[in-house]
Amino acid sequence: MASAEFDTGWESALNAAFEECEALGYGLTAEQQAILRRAIARSPGSFSAEATANPLEELAPDQRQAFLQYIDEQDRQNLPWKAQFLNDWLQGTASGEVQFVRDDFGLAWLERITPEHLAQYRQSDQLRVGDRIEIASNLWEWTQEDGPCPREWFPCTVINLTEPGSQVDGESIFSGTVRFDNGMEYEIQGIYDWNRYNWRWLGES
Repeated sequence: MASAEFDTGWESALNAAFEECEALGYGLTAEQQAILRRAIARSPGSFSAEATANPLEELAPDQRQAFLQYIDEQDRQNLPWKAQFLNDWLQGTASGEVQFVRDDFGLAWLERITPEHLAQYRQSDQLRVGDRIEIASNLWEWTQEDGPCPREWFPCTVINLTEPGSQVDGESIFSGTVRFDNGMEYEIQGIYDWNRYNWRWLGES
């Protein structure tokens, strides 16, 4: 059994998640809340004090990239990502490229993730001049993930990084300039923000 301290801690965390769902207009029923509580009670070891390692380390690189992209997309829409994910889960809505979280890792794993865990991997995404990355064609053309015009990836080199004066919610917005192998250059606005989805490390797929 989990300690009383952790029982209290996770009860508070669950209540906070329920409140976020309510704020989104997707309030959970008493039965749905009970399902979540039972799921946690059945997995007490996942909430022990020893479970301090970053849960994102348990993901394969492609899973981690898809999961972080999902969170970034929810952030861009000003939606609490965890509440949205839990709501989709309880409503039986498919979760697309992050369905593996539900199928392979479960609620206990999801609830271990903290903002500090996410920050560890987001900090590792900081670019430097000279880094080799790939950028997606939907930066300059209309594409569809599953349509006749899917996005393509093009290798390039980061040649400049700038922090312009504009700010969003008190944070400066970075842009970056890359050079393709054919010599052409392209500037990416919001390279760590709204356009993070549109670049990846070279060889990462």
